Amino acid sequence: MGGVAADMGANGVKAPDGGWGWAVLFGCFVITGFSYAFPKAVSVFFKELIKEFGVGYSDTAWISSILLAMLYGTGPLCSVLVNRFGCRPVMMVGGLFASLGMIMASFSTSIIHIYLSTGVITGLGLALNFQPSLMMLNRYFSERRPLANGLSAAGSPVALCCLSPLGQVLQYQYGWRGGFLILGGLLLNCCVCGALMKPLVGPKALKSKVLELDNQEGPEKMKKIKAKLLDFSVFKDRSFFIYTVAASIMVLGLFVPPVFIVSYAKELGNEDTKSALLLSILGFIDIFARPTCGVIAGLKWVRPRCVYLFSFAMLFNGITDLVGSQAKDYASLVVFCIFFGLSYGMVGALQFEVLMAIVGTEKFPSAIGLVLLMEAIAVLVGPPGAGRLLDATKNYMWVFLLAGSEVVLSAVVLATCNFLFIRNKSSALADKLESITVTDDAKTEICCKPSKMSEEEEKRAREGQEKETKEEEIHQERVEEVMPESKTVCSKEVERFLKEQCQNGDMATNPETCL
Repeated sequence: MGGVAADMGANGVKAPDGGWGWAVLFGCFVITGFSYAFPKAVSVFFKELIKEFGVGYSDTAWISSILLAMLYGTGPLCSVLVNRFGCRPVMMVGGLFASLGMIMASFSTSIIHIYLSTGVITGLGLALNFQPSLMMLNRYFSERRPLANGLSAAGSPVALCCLSPLGQVLQYQYGWRGGFLILGGLLLNCCVCGALMKPLVGPKALKSKVLELDNQEGPEKMKKIKAKLLDFSVFKDRSFFIYTVAASIMVLGLFVPPVFIVSYAKELGNEDTKSALLLSILGFIDIFARPTCGVIAGLKWVRPRCVYLFSFAMLFNGITDLVGSQAKDYASLVVFCIFFGLSYGMVGALQFEVLMAIVGTEKFPSAIGLVLLMEAIAVLVGPPGAGRLLDATKNYMWVFLLAGSEVVLSAVVLATCNFLFIRNKSSALADKLESITVTDDAKTEICCKPSKMSEEEEKRAREGQEKETKEEEIHQERVEEVMPESKTVCSKEVERFLKEQCQNGDMATNPETCL
């Protein structure tokens, strides 16, 4: 928020911003579409399930709720698995789980079986695909990451426009059991998308150094890795804490209007087909809003201030809800859906881009898991709370007013806290850097001044050398006075000295021999 984290992978490999990254982007596009659109597409089969098992609409609505709860609430589990095994294996196993859940649901004999199969197993499989795909996208893109996030987020409205009509066709042709079976086979494409997530590999020299470190450190390194499977230290980052709080408040009201807009239109006396067309309008605008917002967020002037663009998107969305609560006819609802689709697409394109910019590539797996866990609580509270308010007031205006107020509050919290706390932190850091620069300059000036001082030191050194030279000369003169004038030694005296038997340890006192 206050700055962009360095985009270096776990192996120190810089994001390529292209190449195989475009294949990774395509996989993220498909996975995002399945993850967000599938809980809504399953609602097509709810009428058949009500007839089959003799339950109410609220009972079948729990299927989508459990799917979303698993998608968001298993974030920490996904982070641990990715940090332990890597993105590709986790995604391929998740694709198998997603497909297996729908296939098992086609043989269900009660609504509880569908809760466990479609809700829990398929929801877990989609979660194991969604979160790792965002991690891989973050590793492959750095400079073009806002655009990549916008394009991948566009998979949600595109898949919703495709899966809902497909579900209706499958229900008409094969019934709900055949439709669940075919959708289970379709979800096997998640395994294909997981196979596209090729991990980034560094240079050979870097790989050899890593192998040497592995051999040297051994079990100590394994302990460190186990300790960082889920890094809670991200909460020490003030900007991450502010983002988590703001995002949790936002989710309370963000998903409420799409849930109630069709019922709102029917309440105003519109036909079912015209009411359902509002969601198509919203999704169509959303498709183009997300990539466009990604391009804008990638501009040089905008990207350092991306958090304020995200705050504006949330504020825009909340004000749209507040104004839309006063709609009295179909035309006003169409205008509301156009502006809501635009603001909703901006929020969808920016929410994970801002998180990536805050924590960086290394801590993103743990950060997104913890954020999704907090949002899961808000998802389970927001729409049901709005439904209770509707039951109490019998008026959709209060539902939209509540949702808009929550989203506006989240925008105010994010922008205000970022401006007051993160900006002050950055300015304090800048002052500290400036003081360090001033100190270095002062040291440089001190080093440049001592030209005169060095001359005085040289004079003192010369005087010291002269004194030492004089002392040596005086010492040498004294030695010469002690020494005899003739330094020659007679050969007979030497022979006589060598022939004398001296006791071991005795010293010869002959002055010539001593010399």
